[in-house]
Amino acid sequence: MSGGDVDIARTAALFADPARVRVLAALADGRSLPASVLASEAGLSAQGTSAHLAKLREAGLIVAERSGRHRFYRLTGAHVGEVLETLARFSPVQPVTSLKAGTRLAALRFARTCYDHLAGRLGVAVMAALLDQGALAATDGIPTTQRREHDRLSAPLASHPYVLGPRAQEIFGGLGIDLDEVGRRRRPLLKFCLDWSEQRHHLAGALGAEVAEALHRRGWFERRKPGQRALRLTDRGVQALHDDLGVDLAA
Repeated sequence: MSGGDVDIARTAALFADPARVRVLAALADGRSLPASVLASEAGLSAQGTSAHLAKLREAGLIVAERSGRHRFYRLTGAHVGEVLETLARFSPVQPVTSLKAGTRLAALRFARTCYDHLAGRLGVAVMAALLDQGALAATDGIPTTQRREHDRLSAPLASHPYVLGPRAQEIFGGLGIDLDEVGRRRRPLLKFCLDWSEQRHHLAGALGAEVAEALHRRGWFERRKPGQRALRLTDRGVQALHDDLGVDLAA
């Protein structure tokens, strides 16, 4: 890279402020949220939130859209969420100083959204189940979600060893997902991330987003709190994941 091509330091500085990171993290599940919710999540005043939102918009990390009297903010795309996940892989875990903080961290590691797809223990378990059920198939002779030798922690998987499996239409169709329709979108159908907390692969891309939406539509999980990425599995979801996909989250 020649000098002056891109100003990495300027963009990196935006992630150096804890409050701004909390704002971005609140948007990392792909939703649009009003400034009031973001202020609560970041622990900021309305004025302070506005200042951070202005800087993030100027840098192209978020966009705003107006709905009625309110303005809602969202990430400009999945790539911003991927940056947050990448930084999380390299970042030290903050000391847990309260039961509330410990509970929230445990919740994030168990089940969360990574932009608009499932991550954490839940995401990895669903990915493994899709492999076991034949909805996905490995092409490198390793039929698991384990990290491959060439996988880098510093970036989403540049290539992946998975394709749709022989039972893809059956399994995904059973979840109400039309593979042909999803495959016609501009977004890549199959994409995979190395989960930062589990260090195993989870499903991303257009299909990953559809799987998350399908499970949410069926009431298998719900968001723990508005503006947060942590998810809570419902009793119905625990049973359905076991019955339909063979996922045993009690193990």
